[in-house]
Amino acid sequence: MEVRSFQLSDVNPVTELLQTALSEDCYENTMGAFARQLSWDSDLIMVAEENSEIVGVLIGTIDNNHGCYYRIAVHPDYRRQGVGKALVSSMELRFQQRKVSRIWVAGDEHNQAAMPLYEALGYGASQILQAFQKLSILAPH
Repeated sequence: MEVRSFQLSDVNPVTELLQTALSEDCYENTMGAFARQLSWDSDLIMVAEENSEIVGVLIGTIDNNHGCYYRIAVHPDYRRQGVGKALVSSMELRFQQRKVSRIWVAGDEHNQAAMPLYEALGYGASQILQAFQKLSILAPH
């Protein structure tokens, strides 16, 4: 498996993955933020690829010098195989390279299923951002 930055040619496979891996409500909630992050900084969108197929995506953002894991999606056939961990580790490295002062996990209802992953990677309750509505990635411009 390879984890890399999003490329423009990934837009259709990532959109399809998000639609497959997320609930309809979560998908609709995520697409606007995904588009905004693409227009600002596509290097904060990481994809996991297996046999030339995108099997996971993590959308991150930086807001006020704080990194945030906004949304993670892994194809159902590839869950519990280390894809999520690899995505988070790669994004964490990206955040460290950008010298963010703190890393948050967006704590909305759509991320509840992913919380055990973040907790297993050392992200505790103090790093769950409940007031994530203030993130610029979520604010239409």
